[in-house]
Amino acid sequence: MGTVVSFAVLLPAPSWGKLPRPDPGAAIRAACALLHEADAVFSTWDPRSPLSRLRRGEAPEGDGPPIMAEVRAACQAAREASGGWFDPWAMPGGYDPTGLVKGWAVDRALASVRQAGLPAALVNGGGDLAAFGRPAPGEPWRAGIRHPWRPSALAAVLDVHGTVATSGTYERGAHLLDPHTGRAGCRAASATVTGPSLAMADALATALAVGGDAVLAAVEGLPGYAGYLIRPDGTEAWTSGLRFAGPVPGTGP
Repeated sequence: MGTVVSFAVLLPAPSWGKLPRPDPGAAIRAACALLHEADAVFSTWDPRSPLSRLRRGEAPEGDGPPIMAEVRAACQAAREASGGWFDPWAMPGGYDPTGLVKGWAVDRALASVRQAGLPAALVNGGGDLAAFGRPAPGEPWRAGIRHPWRPSALAAVLDVHGTVATSGTYERGAHLLDPHTGRAGCRAASATVTGPSLAMADALATALAVGGDAVLAAVEGLPGYAGYLIRPDGTEAWTSGLRFAGPVPGTGP
């Protein structure tokens, strides 16, 4: 998927009472197999992938592996939740779910690790995070949100209770498209969404980067999801459900 995926897993304590003891290596290998499967099916760079064939019109939309239908349903849900600001069917060249599929794949990878019986884990897919458990007693996983103009600084630090996805143009340039115009467009310097599903958070972060405040209002109304927006002029806004790990931006020393 054109990015790096890393795993952080908490090993069972020596007093672990369950048998058999979870094997973290086997858990990560199984998760990686799911990631490679997603890449093989949804790659837009591989002309042989089922998605590439679909985009060229060589296969009907209902054709392909069953996971394509699962992702299509997730895309439809994200398009509705974002008020149309995330729309894979409006992309140049036809249907392109890559704004959601990385998060969806990381969700699957984390679920595979969880099923192995490990007490806690975090999967980082190109800066988008999905986690369960705690890295230490009483301590949540935490995510630093990179400052859009100061590469060595953080704009905020969030407690991770599920997933965190961030989108913007400060690394890849103007690559985000406004689905309403078909042209490059971005109303945010940085857009972050948290929630229970990284697939949905990934799609909503893309929508938030493109739609700005209109999408932040939509995120506010979605149970379990929260958003954090840094506008191009440097001002910030966030929804009521966001969990900052430290001082709220703009209120610290």
